Amino acid sequence: MEIIGVIIAGAIIGALAKLVMPGKQAGGIIITILLGIVGVIIGYYLAAALGVEATKGIDWIRWIISIIVAVVLIAIYGAVTGRRNTTV
Repeated sequence: MEIIGVIIAGAIIGALAKLVMPGKQAGGIIITILLGIVGVIIGYYLAAALGVEATKGIDWIRWIISIIVAVVLIAIYGAVTGRRNTTV
């Protein structure tokens, strides 16, 4: 993927990961995008390792794996920075 595509995918995946997580998470928009980008990259490699093949159109399985990875990364970021989730 091109760099712009990775940034856009990272922003979408990061936003969806924060939406899935309960409460308010640590990190602003830049951290969300960066963790989303890392989630996309790791998610795509993990999907390839699991044997998920590219399909025409949207690769829903790869996106779901990327969102799960991003959720884990956001939780780790919150734990490392000492910020905890607070329920709204």
